[in-house]
Amino acid sequence: QVQLVESGGGLVQPGGSLTLSCTASGFSLDYYAVGWFRQAPGKEREGVSCIRFNGETYYADSVKGRFTISRDNDNNTVYLKMNSLKPEDAATYFCAADSSRIGGALALCLPFYPYDHWGQGTQVIVPS
Repeated sequence: QVQLVESGGGLVQPGGSLTLSCTASGFSLDYYAVGWFRQAPGKEREGVSCIRFNGETYYADSVKGRFTISRDNDNNTVYLKMNSLKPEDAATYFCAADSSRIGGALALCLPFYPYDHWGQGTQVIVPS
């Protein structure tokens, strides 16, 4: 069964850190592009960080310098390390994977990029 599963969300105080995991089953993430998106209640989906098959990365301005996306091919997982979390980072975070190798990392983070696979999301809560 092909699926993506996110984990690692939770409640964290402002200034704290979390690491989200996006683990694939039924296919290998090695040569897939992977994106992390988030959506808060009443807001549109936002591309947070994306990584191409070749390692090229993109970060939204709102998270640049605080978040890091990385691959662990041995564990078929892509991580999103989030530091210095702010209340405005609170949202449900989704990962998505796509087999396309065209287009840059920025394009991958467009809110309606047609990814092949999506996870169900993991919630991040940062109280104000």
